[in-house]
Amino acid sequence: MSTTSYKESAIRTITLERDAVSLLLERIGQDFEKACDLLFNCKGRIVVTGMGKSGHIGTKIAATLASTGSPAMFVHPAEASHGDLGMITPDDVVVALSNSGNTAEVVTLLPLFKRMNAPLISMTGNPNSTLAKAADVNLNVSVANEACPLDLAPTSSTTVSLVMGDALAIALLEARGFSAEDFAFSHPGGTLGRRLLLKVEDLMHSGDRLPTVAPTTLLSDALIEMTGKGLGMTTIVDQDNRLMGIFTDGDLRRTLDHNHDIHTTVITEVMTADCVTATAEMLAAEALAIMDAKKISVLAVINADRKPIGAIHLHDLLKAGVA
Repeated sequence: MSTTSYKESAIRTITLERDAVSLLLERIGQDFEKACDLLFNCKGRIVVTGMGKSGHIGTKIAATLASTGSPAMFVHPAEASHGDLGMITPDDVVVALSNSGNTAEVVTLLPLFKRMNAPLISMTGNPNSTLAKAADVNLNVSVANEACPLDLAPTSSTTVSLVMGDALAIALLEARGFSAEDFAFSHPGGTLGRRLLLKVEDLMHSGDRLPTVAPTTLLSDALIEMTGKGLGMTTIVDQDNRLMGIFTDGDLRRTLDHNHDIHTTVITEVMTADCVTATAEMLAAEALAIMDAKKISVLAVINADRKPIGAIHLHDLLKAGVA
């Protein structure tokens, strides 16, 4: 097979699957809305089931639902016939996938779903199948042809089922008002979770670790405070402990360029008075955005009275995996 043939095959496959997905737009109507209502009002869990490739797609759909605010799990239909059916309760809603709609392992469970009065949503490629007729609502995921040139391997059909599952999950996400912070709580171990859950107060240096000097402090003494605390900065506060300004390594370089004597210069003469600050409640990712925009590496953290309560450095964000 030539490289050109590989390319032609890939283009044909992608085109066929794209066209199959585009046909779903015509099928988003009352059945889809009814399915969403059943899932939205589910008092238990959404139980997704399917055999073979449909099962693999079902597993992903269940995972997407669960991570976007709709508690869900996947139950293998063959295992359900051997005890796992006990996982399903009348408060659950079942979503069953089968391209033919006549998959034996799934069809076997239909009377049991009916006996426990669990609502059933089917996703099939055959609206006249056993599964589709038994369901409270059927979502049509039929395709004219598989992308496989033999029209055998599940390709277009599984893609269409996956997209329909995504459409359900996102419709429910929006209906629930599911937020980015809600999403982060179900992804605490990933980069997204760290960006959306970590706040400045979780990373800032506070208490004795916060460099602070008075406005009458000589530059030489301020440098000792900066060096001792190791943040490359110090805050300058008035007699009421309110922030007057900040002095950083960058300010020091500019001060030396102007030949200021560090032993006679008072810190207020060279500090940055109109400095950018952060709050403890601010997301760490927001602090990072400020640093990026202002081309700085450290922020003083203040409270509502403009009193410094901490400082956060770019290194802290990098170490925490926020940057």
